[in-house]
Amino acid sequence: MSGSCFADVLGELVDLTKVERGALERLEERQRHVRRGAVLQRENEECSELFILRKGLMMSYVLLDDGSRQILRFLFPGDILGVSSAIYVEAPETLAALSDCVVSPFDRNTLSDMMVEHPRLAAMILVYSQIERVSLTDRLAALGRTSAKARVAALLLELRNRLRHTDKSIVDAFTLGLTQEEIGDATGLTAVHVNRMLRQLEEEGLIGREAGRVTLIDERGLIRAANYVNRYVGLNLAWLPKPTR
Repeated sequence: MSGSCFADVLGELVDLTKVERGALERLEERQRHVRRGAVLQRENEECSELFILRKGLMMSYVLLDDGSRQILRFLFPGDILGVSSAIYVEAPETLAALSDCVVSPFDRNTLSDMMVEHPRLAAMILVYSQIERVSLTDRLAALGRTSAKARVAALLLELRNRLRHTDKSIVDAFTLGLTQEEIGDATGLTAVHVNRMLRQLEEEGLIGREAGRVTLIDERGLIRAANYVNRYVGLNLAWLPKPTR
């Protein structure tokens, strides 16, 4: 693998210069393989590195007092991991691999140097973090105020949209890549309840399922059922600093 996966993600939002792409590529010079099920960063342990996910699927989660797990985010190629850890001595969340992954680790000083030299990239990291924050706020509101069917529907739409950023061949069908328990830990439902909601969405003609793949048959209907908003569109980035020449 070459180039910068993070640059590919940011490049969907703004036209990056050659200099900016070069700066982002330097964040991904080192690569580390992470096996499925392995923990990359553990909650409440000292942390000094950030990461960019280059390949695979990961998740961030916290463990609650009763031992249950709340999945906060699913993480895709091009995502920057552990940004919140940059401002804490101890990691506020656990990062774990849902598939065999490749990550690029880098330390905080490297990020600091890049921000000083390339103010627009620093602003883009703020943009990226705010998109992530608003998406998480949407899911928090959904957990408290929407039906189980809406939560599962919204997660399916989010997964398809995120996967499409790195695989342009995806239109309506995609490999789910998650167990029903993992979907439940992200939506506040039991695995049994997730299975029931998936069947209901299928019976209503909104999705199709076969051999681990999901097809969005009626996307508009699914969006209505989920009250879903794609937070990667409708951005106003006219205020960004000028790029480094």
